[in-house]
Amino acid sequence: MTNQEFSFETKLLHNQHKFDPTTGGVSVPIQHASTFHQTDIDQFGKYDYSRSGNPTREALEDIIAELEEGTRGFAFSSGMAAISTAFLLLSAGDHIVISEDVYGGTFRMVTTVLTRFNIEHTFVDMTDLESVKAAIQPNTRAIYIETPSNPLLKVTDIKAVCDIAKSIGALSFVDNTFLTPALQRPLNLGADIVLHSATKFLSGHSDVVAGLAVVKDPDLADRLGSLQNSFGAVLGVQDAWLVMRGLKTLSVRMEHSQKGAERIAEYLKQQPLVKNVYYPGLSDHPQHGIQGNQARGAGAVLSFELESEEIFRSFVNHVELPVFAVSLGAVESILSYPAKMSHAAMPAEEREKRGITNSLLRLSVGLENPDDLIRDFDLALKKSAERQAVSTK
Repeated sequence: MTNQEFSFETKLLHNQHKFDPTTGGVSVPIQHASTFHQTDIDQFGKYDYSRSGNPTREALEDIIAELEEGTRGFAFSSGMAAISTAFLLLSAGDHIVISEDVYGGTFRMVTTVLTRFNIEHTFVDMTDLESVKAAIQPNTRAIYIETPSNPLLKVTDIKAVCDIAKSIGALSFVDNTFLTPALQRPLNLGADIVLHSATKFLSGHSDVVAGLAVVKDPDLADRLGSLQNSFGAVLGVQDAWLVMRGLKTLSVRMEHSQKGAERIAEYLKQQPLVKNVYYPGLSDHPQHGIQGNQARGAGAVLSFELESEEIFRSFVNHVELPVFAVSLGAVESILSYPAKMSHAAMPAEEREKRGITNSLLRLSVGLENPDDLIRDFDLALKKSAERQAVSTK
């Protein structure tokens, strides 16, 4: 069998970097060198300076390119470094169409940084293709998709929107952080660039900050590679190694966490103190069918809105198992408060407009037994109900 015939699960372990060809070590060596000796005055070797290329970082870039089925991968110092470098493909006077409930850091980059360089933007509900078309301007040069979106888990039809981008000669960016290539491969649906906060599911252990990008077109890859070298926000070698270690267990982690998310979402739907549950795996999710067509699952992230801010505060105070923190995609379940964590950079009126309320929580399901998480949530909701009953007497 060739490597191309292997399943995704096998490719996570058996790729071109499964062992060190020099020593046979079953781990990619960490090359800390910042500079490399050259033996020829007129012709330098493959590596000269680690910002421009490092064998450890390159191994991670090769692996993510293969997993996303692209031609080249790029590793950055954070997810936002990857996103920001991709935005540098644009020029002054260009316009971006972007998912309206996008990650807060991306919102901040687009609204407070790119605007200073005369790069315009329009936020749209990407689930409405007519709205996407209506937002296009003569100077639109990119369409930025986040699907499922953060934190309301809206699902964009990747192929349909990428087709729209191609019809006007614009680039299509897809943030694939929530699903990873284990569940969704945007390049095969027409995307030009796939972006990841590798801090999340790809590394999976809350111990590294990293970003990745993958491109299929070689010419576009050369452009992005030049920007990576020029901007210089590259991933350090120790962090690259940590991401590669995390990748080896990506498939089994995603499978367990996704099953847990499905059960917890169904449980939350039945709770009287829960106003809304947002999860593409639920049959009544508005884009449930689209998610099933373009991905192998709905992922391990869901959001839910409690009946009031009072109930929300009581619930958070009583729940014990999840870490209450920024981020997602780790072995431990993480409960986040978008209004003051992931989307704190978004003004309150913009959050409210998008449905990101002060009683909305986002849950990234980890590797705990989901029965334990459900029992924990059940007890916290019961205590919140008791507190509400007392306060209304």
